[in-house]
Order: sequence, then structure tokens, then C-alpha cells
Amino acid sequence: SKYIEELADNLFLTYRFESDSIILDMDIEENIFFDMDTSIPLGMLINELVSNSLKHAFTGREKGEIKIKLYKEENRECIESLSEDCKSTNFTLTISDDGVGIPEELDIEDLDSLGFQLVISLVDQLDGEFELKRNNGTEFTMRFKVTERDDLAQVDLKSQECTD
Repeated sequence: SKYIEELADNLFLTYRFESDSIILDMDIEENIFFDMDTSIPLGMLINELVSNSLKHAFTGREKGEIKIKLYKEENRECIESLSEDCKSTNFTLTISDDGVGIPEELDIEDLDSLGFQLVISLVDQLDGEFELKRNNGTEFTMRFKVTERDDLAQVDLKSQECTD
């Protein structure tokens, strides 16, 4: 959670340091922790999408807003039972802006753009699915699943033993 907030703030400083007319609205669930296999591609994805918004979405406009939302999805079945299927958690990441939008005639999966190829590759790396909405700006929504790994608990125990 903290990393995503700092990343987005730094992108704003990099691209819009001379203007505060573009607003960043973050709604990120507190205390979300991912392992490196999820954190790195997720950070790269956020970097690419927010950078694209800052560079392209507000051309010829004086004001705008970029929203980043990340949250855990409730799994009602897991609340009622502790089955093996409940070792995974679904997440939704949404990055949107109220800028000029991506033209409907552009098929982002068939573009020569390195940026969109990177986005598609990162979504695949996270075994996620994404949806792109192009009305009143651009909204990118990705859903992905993170499976708990038993070895993470063991690593935490080992690191505590070393520090004690």
C-alpha cells in the first residue's frame, strides 16, 4: 500500500512538477502486502499507466484527475469455510483518468506501442484479466489472484530467529 502511494506521488512530481491542476485521488486498501513476484509487475504496471495518463490524457486541458484504486475482494465462501481454495485472495486494481481518452478505433492489444505491450505482458505475468473503458476518459481495471505461499511463514520465522 505504502509503496504504491509513494510511486504515484513521485510520478506526479516527475511529470507535473510545474502544475497542480492534475489531481491524484488514491483509494488503496491499507496493509496490503505482496511478495516480490507480485509487487514488481504491479509496480511497473502502475508506473506505466499513470505515466501514460500524465503524458497523454490532459493534452490541451487545464484540469484533470487520475484515480488509483486497489482493494481486496471479499470471498463469502471462505468466510464460511476454511477450505484449500481459500488460500488465495482476489484483488482489483483500477487506474482511471478523466482526460481525452483512447480513441475507440485503437485496438490496444494490436498496437505497436511498447507501453501497451508492456501492460499486456505484466497483466499476463500476474495471471490477471483486464478491461479497458473509454468513456469520459480512460479506465483500466485489472483483476488478479494472489495465492498464499506456505514458505512465506517459514521465511518470517527464520528471519526472527536470526535477529533474536
